[in-house]
Parts: sequence; C-alpha cells; structure tokens
Amino acid sequence: MATTAPSHATPNDLLGVTKTLDLLAPRWSVWVLMTVSSKPLRYAEFKPRLPWLADGQLHPRLRHLTNAGVIERTEYAPRHVTYGLTSRGSALLPVLSVIASWGDTYLEKELVANKHTGAMEPERIAPAQNIDDAVALLAPRHAPPILFALQTRGTATAKTLAAEAMPGYGLTAVYKPLERLVADGLVTAGGTGGYQLTASGRALAPVFEAISAWATAPAPEADSRRTPGPGAAPSQNRSGPWATTPTRLPAPAVPAAPAPRPALTTTAPDGPAWKSGDLFSHQIPARPISAAGGPRR
Repeated sequence: MATTAPSHATPNDLLGVTKTLDLLAPRWSVWVLMTVSSKPLRYAEFKPRLPWLADGQLHPRLRHLTNAGVIERTEYAPRHVTYGLTSRGSALLPVLSVIASWGDTYLEKELVANKHTGAMEPERIAPAQNIDDAVALLAPRHAPPILFALQTRGTATAKTLAAEAMPGYGLTAVYKPLERLVADGLVTAGGTGGYQLTASGRALAPVFEAISAWATAPAPEADSRRTPGPGAAPSQNRSGPWATTPTRLPAPAVPAAPAPRPALTTTAPDGPAWKSGDLFSHQIPARPISAAGGPRR
C-alpha cells in the first residue's frame, strides 16, 4: 500500500510536530495568536475581540505564548505594554492555515437553517475553531507517533505500533490511544487485526509536513519586523522552553469519509495568513457532510 508519510521523515519531524501541538493545545491559544496576527495590541484591546475570554484566562495564554517565543511583549512605559507576533509567530500563521483547511474539510458539521432561505446547510465554522478542534484530536499523548507510524507503514498491527510508537510501554498500553483514534475517525481497524489510516487520517500528511517544517526551521535571533518608537523600552521577547499542558479530550467520533479539500489562501511566512476581519468570521466555505459522516468536533 502506498504511504503518505512526509518524505524522509525523521524522529526530529515527530518531535517538532508533538511540541508544536503542545504549544497550540491549551484552549484559546490559537484565538490569541490570531487576534494579534494583524497588529500588536495592548492588554485592554483584547477584550472587545475576545469578549468571552476572562482576564484570568487571557494572561496565562499570553505568558504561555510569550515563553514559547511566538508572541513578543514590548513595554513602552509602565502602563503601556503591547503584545504582537514575533517573526517566529508570524511564520506560524501559514501553518495554522493548513490546519484550518484540514479541519474545515474533514471535521463533521451540524446542519443549520439558512436565515435567508430557510434551507438546511452545513454550519459555517470560524478558522480559529477549525484549528482548535483539529488540534484537540491530534494533541493527545501518543496520537502523533501512532499516526506517523501508520503513515509510514500503511497498515500495522497493534504489536508493531506498540513497538514503534510507544517503546517501553508494552503491548496493552497501545490499545487505549488506538481506540481513541478509531473513535475520532482518524484510524480504522481491519478484520485481520491490522490498523490503517482513514481518508481524513491520510490527509493529515500536509498538516504534519507544514508543522514539521516550521518546528525545525532555525529560530531568528531577534524579531526585526517592528521597531519601537522613540523612548520605547527594549522588547521583552523571551524565548523559553516549549510549554506542555494537558490537552482537551476530543469528542466521540464516527468513521471518516473522503471529502474534497477546500481552497484556502496562505501568505509568505513573514506575513499574516488572515486579515483582521477574517480571523473569526466564517470565511472558509462550509462543506457538505457526506452520508458516512466525518470526525466529530
């Protein structure tokens, strides 16, 4: 069987994908990143853009993303601080676009009534929500190595997956993450005891390639996209270790079915992938749900 693994995949590819998913997994991290994708914002300016996010939730997300080196804190005066993307954060936006495209194509949507015609249509999902829901499926522990192993092999038994994706855990430990991936619609179990990727699981290859390319690219020594104004204090950009936090449990899923990939425009790594007004609006066309359904959100 032909495989869809990234060319010359290495342990570094898997490590980069895992760490990047850990970076994006804490709830609202993607929304905060996309909120500052157009311009730096002061703390108080986040509230009208993310009205449902409490103050106690925003500060930990900003600190988490700043420590990861994708958001920069710039202090101009004691009460004048802005948060904006670093060069590293700006380069992540096209990767988010690839994840959003996968989520829009393969994650199941509910049917809702068109307010103009009354006809039932698939709901339109905001790009940030598509990314959040996709990451929730991919980030749980052991999911990336199992998906990588199946992309490389095409079909594999639980014993093989335990040895390759979870060395040192023993055979029985692999069944729980496998059951979750089957329930999420990314993996299917064959009658002969083998496991393989579904259509939506195979379509993750470009997602993993994009994440790996970003994660393994050399990080810039300094962010040169913005120059502080006269009298501004030096940038307080702090690049630290990747923050790892518990991921959200994905909802139960049904087996996936093939679906066409939508066109989604991305930009060069040094610029934002979305305009300010596009961040949370329903700009990506909704796709019909096939009769077989798709991975649930």
